[in-house]
Amino acid sequence: MCYSVFMARPRRTDRQLVASARKVVRQTRDSLELRQALSVLLPAELNVTLEQTARVLGVGRATVPRLQFGFRQRCRCTDDGGRKGWGGRRRALMSFEEEVAFLRPWAEQAQAGGVLVLSPIRAALAQRLGRKVAASVVYRLLARHGWRKVAPDSRHPKSDPQIQEAWKKNYRKTWRPC
Repeated sequence: MCYSVFMARPRRTDRQLVASARKVVRQTRDSLELRQALSVLLPAELNVTLEQTARVLGVGRATVPRLQFGFRQRCRCTDDGGRKGWGGRRRALMSFEEEVAFLRPWAEQAQAGGVLVLSPIRAALAQRLGRKVAASVVYRLLARHGWRKVAPDSRHPKSDPQIQEAWKKNYRKTWRPC
């Protein structure tokens, strides 16, 4: 039986990136830019590990890939697929267009002056998806489409401030001992 030692992935070196790093090392006056360029150059040209590169640069091992990534972003000499960041809804249950279609009947009801209650929307969403749905999912869905909870007004529309003041003036205050 043959046992193999754990081996890392083979290093892929982008020649254009290395050439750009050489140029930056010669010209830069910024310490961060220098570290980023060296984080690319040392492993590529001297075939050193990330730990050795970190020791030379005076940073932690986990910082070296971050520096390399920063250099790639700064020089933009490699094609990263146009990805600007992680972002996005990776665990979306429906596409945005499907959500709009799903909310359309309730939007019509709300525009007609109807009051919407969460539980029927939640039940319909659970039926559509074929699984249980937490209330927070529905609240986030509504917020994503610009819906908001309308709070009741601070005063009743039929209230009369003059009558309220007259009642306050004529109200008999009674004190009871404790």
